[in-house]
Amino acid sequence: MSVWIPLVAVTAFWLIIGIGGPLLVPRGPNKGIIQTMIVLTAVCCHLFWIVVYLHQLNPLIGPQIPVRTILWLSEQWGNAPPAHLVDK
Repeated sequence: MSVWIPLVAVTAFWLIIGIGGPLLVPRGPNKGIIQTMIVLTAVCCHLFWIVVYLHQLNPLIGPQIPVRTILWLSEQWGNAPPAHLVDK
């Protein structure tokens, strides 16, 4: 259920921008171009966001940290393993 909340909220936001934005454009010679720019911006931003968001739900490769870095971090944070247990 927690996956659907941001998905619906962000989609609704970009729908409001994509549909409501062109309605607020004042009359003029470039009204059609400005409306098209607003709609395309909303579509591109939503597409970029949804691709990144959905990719994070099921990553192909997890983070890879060398053991040496993990040991250094644990030493800096104060929860280092005893020295006789660490292979050098």
